[in-house]
Amino acid sequence: MTKISRYERRYSIGFKQRVVRELEERGCTKASLKRKYGIKGGSTLQDWIRKFGKNHLLNQVIRIETMEEKDRVRELEAEIKRLKLALADSLLAQRSLEVVIQEANKEYRTDLKKNFGDTASKDSKKSSK
Repeated sequence: MTKISRYERRYSIGFKQRVVRELEERGCTKASLKRKYGIKGGSTLQDWIRKFGKNHLLNQVIRIETMEEKDRVRELEAEIKRLKLALADSLLAQRSLEVVIQEANKEYRTDLKKNFGDTASKDSKKSSK
């Protein structure tokens, strides 16, 4: 049985930086550099570019805001907070009224919502004539 000898290449940081610089400054293609230097790995050169290259910043989103924009964002966030509190208060009030109506229905053995709706519709018919 024959043993296949495998070896692993280790590249110095200086070599990696030189290859990346050549790619960026001279405009060489990745494939030509891989052939020229005998780089075998599929993502090896890409990893070097990500680590040592200058173009890795191009795909990042950098947000620049003025002080007025920051203040406006703070104002809007405060308004959202106030509106959420107001909504919570109104929902609590609505739920409280529903509970009061339910308890009144139990106490008087009637359906206040249904009776109120019928009375309102009769009154509106009388006033339209």
